[in-house]
Amino acid sequence: MFHARSGTKKKAITLKILLLGGYGVFGGRLTELLLDIEDLEVVICGRNQKKAEEFCKTHSGNATLTPLGLDRAEIGAQLPIVQPDVVIDASGPFQAYGSEKYATIEACLSAKVNYLDFADAADFVFGVSKFDEQAKAAGIFVISGVSSFPVLTASVLRELSKSMEIHRVTGGIAPSPYAGVGLNVMRAVVGYAGSPITLFRDGKRHQAIGLAETLRYTISVPGKLPLRNTHFSLVDVPDLQVLPPEHPTMQSIWMGPAQSQRFCIEC
Repeated sequence: MFHARSGTKKKAITLKILLLGGYGVFGGRLTELLLDIEDLEVVICGRNQKKAEEFCKTHSGNATLTPLGLDRAEIGAQLPIVQPDVVIDASGPFQAYGSEKYATIEACLSAKVNYLDFADAADFVFGVSKFDEQAKAAGIFVISGVSSFPVLTASVLRELSKSMEIHRVTGGIAPSPYAGVGLNVMRAVVGYAGSPITLFRDGKRHQAIGLAETLRYTISVPGKLPLRNTHFSLVDVPDLQVLPPEHPTMQSIWMGPAQSQRFCIEC
């Protein structure tokens, strides 16, 4: 295949990804990890066309990057034009998607385009299962919450459940304080801080207050010096609702990030 104008060989694209929030923290990081794939095109989407263009100019690799100014509300009209193989929503905050929070998923189902998202909102991720039959009928996958929470937790629990019953889960994440945190992450955390969060406790659905419930824990890897005692705060993550149904013996679950992430609340 050759480019009509220059006569130079044009890369054959075998997979096209439309990435919502493509120049944001999570979307940008995902793109960086995909840059070495030669037959891939990533359409970098966001409401600001100039930011999308600037991102594409400052990131280079084997993959093809294409900027596109696109509001999430317009995706239904754009899918037939762009014709991606996969839509990935890395925008958010998913807690604030409103009454039509599944509009992107519904557009993908209509266009028969595969869908993934980095949703961190428990209610949002828990509700995506209602599209399972439609996705199977359309011959596509619709997968929500493809991030540290709940993927890592789910993987560990599935392995543990092979040899034991799981009754109580307490988990946390302790990222570097230098890790980038985008504005939408801050908006999400502020949105549920001090508000009720649904979780399972003593075998029943229970409500607790976001960030108000805390615990301290010392992370100690066998054979290594323990880290300093760390303060964790309860957050609204998919694990709280999507994991208990997978493990019938689970009675309680609690999840939170280390205090180093709380700067976005306390600064």
